[in-house]
Amino acid sequence: MDKFRSRRVQIQTPEADRNNGETETLEPENRSRPSENNVSEDQEPFMGMKVRRRASLHRDYRGDYLDVPSQYALMKILDKQGDRKVLFADKVLKFTGSGKIKRRVLLITESTIYIVSPETGALKRRIALNAVEKLCLSELSDNFFAIVIPSEFDILMASTRKSEIVTVLVDAIKSLSDYELEVAFSNTFEYHAAAELIKEVLFEEVEGGIKTRIVVK
Repeated sequence: MDKFRSRRVQIQTPEADRNNGETETLEPENRSRPSENNVSEDQEPFMGMKVRRRASLHRDYRGDYLDVPSQYALMKILDKQGDRKVLFADKVLKFTGSGKIKRRVLLITESTIYIVSPETGALKRRIALNAVEKLCLSELSDNFFAIVIPSEFDILMASTRKSEIVTVLVDAIKSLSDYELEVAFSNTFEYHAAAELIKEVLFEEVEGGIKTRIVVK
């Protein structure tokens, strides 16, 4: 059996979030440059580190894209946990340990991350923010990010609102515990897809887009 099993993953970006033909730009390293969206420069975790789509630089951060107060199943979960203030809510793609791609609702509150099934409203996972050690992203303009949770197992997701998710997590953890959450940028990174399963994500910029492979180690 081969040492590695690889799988190429392509994420279709919804029409409303596509780049409309804009060229990709590399953020300059000079941090004195003001941020080009409504997030202050102190909140922007990508400055000088990551290729960004021009459209994403001008996108406002709304937080709740699902109108959570009107969603009975989501409010029931939050009420049960005594959690009320939603910092972020949206549908994302989650990669399972077996390599499947599942649609999930991602909720971030002041203390907790919730992963919920959009079909059934069932709570799939609840993670305390103080259990998060770091975030892993590529240096390219893809939608992938990994949340590293050493005490459990990690999460690999994809979202067209990745920038906002990262910013919200960095700020929430800073407010909660005064911990500066590490945001690591590399075009190759590992994550624990399950307790005993390590996968490697590889990103490569090619003509016409970005090629992404997930490799079982």
